[in-house]
Amino acid sequence: MVTDTNRLRMYWHGRIILDLDRGFLDSHGATQHAQVRIQSPAAGPEGRLLVPRVSVAGDEKSNWLELMADLNITSQQGLVEQFDASIGAASVHFPLGGAFQETPADAMVAKIPLEKGQAATATAMSFGFDPHLSAKSPFHGAMYAVVEAVTRLVAVGVFRAEIRLSLQEYFEKPGHDESRWGKPYAALLGAHTALTELEVPAIGGKDSMSGSFNDLDVPPTLVAFAMGTLEAESTVSAEFKAPDHAVYLVPTDHTAAEVPDFQHLRAGLDAVHHGIQYGQVLAARAVGMGGMAEALAKMAFGNRIGVSIDADIDTRQLFRPDYGAMILEVAAETDADWIRAAGAKKIGRTIAASEIRRKDLAIVLDELREPWQETLAGVFPSRTQPEGGIEEIPLYRNETRRSAAIKAAQPRAFVPVFPGTNCEYDTAAALESAGARACIQVFRNRTPQEIEDSTTALCREIDRAQMLVLSGGFSAGDEPEGSGKFIATVFRNPRVHEAVDHLLNRRDGLILGICNGFQALIKLGLLPWGKITDLSTDSPTITYNRIGRHVARMVRTRVVSTLSPWLYRSRPGDIHLVPVSHGEGRFVAAPERIHQLAQSGQLAAQYVDMSGHPTMEYPHNPNGSFCAVEAVSSPDGRILGKMGHNERLVSGVARNIPDIAAAELFGGGVDYFR
Repeated sequence: MVTDTNRLRMYWHGRIILDLDRGFLDSHGATQHAQVRIQSPAAGPEGRLLVPRVSVAGDEKSNWLELMADLNITSQQGLVEQFDASIGAASVHFPLGGAFQETPADAMVAKIPLEKGQAATATAMSFGFDPHLSAKSPFHGAMYAVVEAVTRLVAVGVFRAEIRLSLQEYFEKPGHDESRWGKPYAALLGAHTALTELEVPAIGGKDSMSGSFNDLDVPPTLVAFAMGTLEAESTVSAEFKAPDHAVYLVPTDHTAAEVPDFQHLRAGLDAVHHGIQYGQVLAARAVGMGGMAEALAKMAFGNRIGVSIDADIDTRQLFRPDYGAMILEVAAETDADWIRAAGAKKIGRTIAASEIRRKDLAIVLDELREPWQETLAGVFPSRTQPEGGIEEIPLYRNETRRSAAIKAAQPRAFVPVFPGTNCEYDTAAALESAGARACIQVFRNRTPQEIEDSTTALCREIDRAQMLVLSGGFSAGDEPEGSGKFIATVFRNPRVHEAVDHLLNRRDGLILGICNGFQALIKLGLLPWGKITDLSTDSPTITYNRIGRHVARMVRTRVVSTLSPWLYRSRPGDIHLVPVSHGEGRFVAAPERIHQLAQSGQLAAQYVDMSGHPTMEYPHNPNGSFCAVEAVSSPDGRILGKMGHNERLVSGVARNIPDIAAAELFGGGVDYFR
């Protein structure tokens, strides 16, 4: 019962057992007041807080190179690729965009997951934080953290008024020091100022006042996380799309106290949103710590499209942090209403040459990329030395395409789920979209009885199915000693072994293994031999990626053979762009075995470079697979294993990577039974 007593009372059998004042609850029983003293900001040169990360007095080319190596600006590719960006078949923007996957996205954009069908609405999330600015002025650091997070969301297409934020704070232990208490107080004032002026609310947060150890203190930290929704089809990404397009700057005006002119900022953000809705903004990126220079370079990296900067842009403006500002790519110079409302100014144009040009300066993008990729290369490797050579595998076309002896208008596909499997829903959805009827069954292993019951259920479902599909994941945490062993152990059970044998040899069925499923098929001997068999020391295997870490990115694959019914909708030589996500994907076999598999048409697909040639080079060959092998089939083609996750490519995903296309894998399997 809600009362006006301002007390919490709990009763037991009509007797009060708890009676607390609301003030005690609000304070968690602790004193909620302290004396604060806010110190003046520690301004930099010329009394400014927003100063370039490099010395603008030096050589401009050196400034560009130094800027891209900055720890807060440098490439995080090696770290990003350790997180699965394609799981759930929902990522509208991949973390790194462009054909070369090197333009960092301003925000996470992902479709809302549905049990059936595809959502038109996507969620977006971004953040803002400048540790250097926050250390000089917690007020300005928090204020611009909010501004940066909001601007990044607007840059992908979210309407400012619909953005909500969460603030995450971390400060030194204040004790009874008034000046220490003043830092979180100033930061909250700064965040509150930005939230109020931008007319966006914060709906939650988390603070910690324990960032001290002996004489070590964390810098004043308030990270702003912004969230919103938008139509997935209307989102805009950051990489330049084509040469000969106009490049605009939407600037931020500041007061003498280095506070944004929020009225102008709101108008600019809303005007850019209108431009995105009109379809006139081809690419957009929020300007951050590295100023226009950082934004332009990163927009250029993804598709290797250069930019020529107008001569009237001075060096200080190029490198100065300008939170709230945006760089836009527009098809042609325009004076559209939204451009005028945003106060946008043309600052250059995109060019076909892979260069940054300004006045007499020309910097090749590869020169900029080198320091950008080197800073964290020793911590999160993003390249590796290739091992082994490439055999030119002749294309194999299956001229006598067979079909199942037992037809089915809607073949039944069984997708078993093992502890650690994480792709079953994506796989089942892809199968049903292709016309199959998918059945998911969980293999439980907590007790001996559960294992016995699950084994019985597994055999029953295999007996009812025309297709057995082993989806991706990390069965049993990829232990012991490698991936797929748990699944292989289950399938070596005599009853399961017999069920698989009946599926293949009595019912003319198909088997598909993707990623973890491919690993299991190899460890069972189903690939490449076509039957469950004991392995020998020279049997092909799949082992750890040569780069020594998990890899999640898009890769190009070339169909080498259409022996497998799963590839009946492809042609030899077709090139597809598909996501991979694995820590163990390197196919290893003796050269003579690889040659034999190639001659029999069992090497189904290879990793290829941007020119379509098989390669051992990272990142095109993400795991160092021998002879660039990505997919292998059984001798008759009815069993196929591959590392690429075709099931994760649905309409509207990976919009910031061009030429996304996967083989119609599941449609080929369904066609086999029709």
